[in-house]
Amino acid sequence: MEKIIVILVTIVATLITVASALPGTATMYTKYVPSACFGTEPKGDLVARVNDALWQNYTNCDTMIKVTCTGSKFGNPCTNQSVAVKVVDHCVGPKCPTLVLSKQAFTQIANPAAPMIQIDYRQCK
Repeated sequence: MEKIIVILVTIVATLITVASALPGTATMYTKYVPSACFGTEPKGDLVARVNDALWQNYTNCDTMIKVTCTGSKFGNPCTNQSVAVKVVDHCVGPKCPTLVLSKQAFTQIANPAAPMIQIDYRQCK
């Protein structure tokens, strides 16, 4: 009986984790400093710019987001890995994807030859 309860709890926890991920799109960039959140202070290589919907007037600066590639219109560039990135900047404009990932973050989850990828993302601790 205890084994069945543990299995059910594990299944429910997995479903909640998967259900909490949101779909979006991502591209990559290579110049991380200066950033809107931190000016000229570098914050490492695993960073991202976010679109207007995620930006929320600086409130998501320093937020960590877990990103997983789910596909592309240009084949399957995904590496089947995820990456956690820190929000450091704002992507301004109507053509911004959900996230613009640093080159180091993008290449962990996808082939850098892909111009844009589809992603699942969620805030992580």
